[in-house]
Amino acid sequence: MTRTRSGLAAVGLAALLLAAGCGSSTSSTTESSGTGYGACAVTGKRGEFTLATVTEDTLTVQGDLPSKGWWNGDTVADIKDGFEYCMAATIAYRAGLSKLAIENAPFDALVAGHTKDFDLALAEISITDARKKVVTFSEPYFASNIGVMTKKGAAVTGDNLRTLRLGVKQGTTGADFVANVLKPEQQPKVFPNDPEMAAAVKAGQIDAALQDVAIMLGTAANSQGALTVVGQYSTGESYGALYPKGSPNADTLNAIIKQMEADGTYARLSAQYLAKVFGGDPAAVPIWQAS
Repeated sequence: MTRTRSGLAAVGLAALLLAAGCGSSTSSTTESSGTGYGACAVTGKRGEFTLATVTEDTLTVQGDLPSKGWWNGDTVADIKDGFEYCMAATIAYRAGLSKLAIENAPFDALVAGHTKDFDLALAEISITDARKKVVTFSEPYFASNIGVMTKKGAAVTGDNLRTLRLGVKQGTTGADFVANVLKPEQQPKVFPNDPEMAAAVKAGQIDAALQDVAIMLGTAANSQGALTVVGQYSTGESYGALYPKGSPNADTLNAIIKQMEADGTYARLSAQYLAKVFGGDPAAVPIWQAS
């Protein structure tokens, strides 16, 4: 997953700092109660924008679900809040849509443009030039680096990481970073999802897992002390919402997303939903050099 540190990168970083003080067809639909969607306290002016959605009066959002802090719940049907869920809810509200439909989709299928019949995808997706060839991205809404997660007490450093057994998630920019920049001595093991990768670290099957630092911090914070994030690599990347290639809604969705940046929505959502799962200040994680 990737993000981009440009204009909004500063907002993403500010959100991180505030937080310290991102294959099935399972779906779920939430209707507006008049005060919000799920457990979200939506803001802004209802119906200020107009979208041509795939389903009438509904914003259909795909993601790689669930994802602690971003999409909270044990199953898709359980998800009622989280940074990206409430971001989607706020977009639906400002577009005057009364329903929010959430669909689970494999991450690698999302970034390859292989899913269909949706309005946007939110899955902590990093913006890359390669992905732009098959999908359309929004303006960045959250900045991140690549974090290195290990078992607590493991002898893993920036100096010896290349010699160790590494794990990455399929289709992510963390996987690209390891293959093209870090270039370890051993072929990294590729996992379909984050929980399996974390389990492999716990079991000693790999020495370290590399994925977006926000995700790694959240995973470590929920490991009962078994895992820790020991370092991070600066990539200059940011998360963006993903739209179907050529989406007629791209300009309008971008306007809503930029409006949410300007009015402090992302900082509020980060402080509310990511602070607990981060379990610490991302800025305090040592930055390692890949070269």
